[in-house]
Amino acid sequence: MRSKLIIIALSSALAACATADQPDRGLASVNVPVVTTADYVFDAAAPGGALPAGEAERLHGWLQGLGLGYGDTVYVDGAGPSARAQVASIAGRFGMLVTPGAPATAGMVQPGSVRVVVARRRAEVPGCPNWSRAGLPDYSNRSLANYGCSVNSNIAAMVANPEDLLHGRENGGLADTWTAARAIEMYRTTPPTGSKGLQAIDTKGAK
Repeated sequence: MRSKLIIIALSSALAACATADQPDRGLASVNVPVVTTADYVFDAAAPGGALPAGEAERLHGWLQGLGLGYGDTVYVDGAGPSARAQVASIAGRFGMLVTPGAPATAGMVQPGSVRVVVARRRAEVPGCPNWSRAGLPDYSNRSLANYGCSVNSNIAAMVANPEDLLHGRENGGLADTWTAARAIEMYRTTPPTGSKGLQAIDTKGAK
């Protein structure tokens, strides 16, 4: 009986060790990308529901200073059709479209003005490189503290639209087979690297 009790006690102790530090085990990355959002607001005068030439140029300069590009989202709040079309035309110079709706911002849009909101998302892996814990010795078989930093930092740096890391993209009910097959077509038609041959180098006189 005593030997059975000892075996049970040992098995319970081992089970307790096995359940410890479970979040740091397995194939899941310890360090994952985090997507942050910042909203930039620009109020422009729009008397009569349209942007004067000076305000349009001022808005263009503001968007240029922000470095507006893919991954940003442009909204228009408190504007009539004419001002909205003008903002859409200015955003189109940067290859951007105006998205319907607008996020909540501080303050109210004053009468006779239009508010342009640029929502910018950025992805990064905080705390990397992470060597907060020694890799060896590790008697609990935990993942390295730096596990996932390299791959996920590269993904966060290369993804064109950080919002794609949060959720899938809707297709709008349209299927474009050319877009789906474009990657395969490029793979088939692009010449391999080094297909033009290597440069001949004379190594006779090398020491």
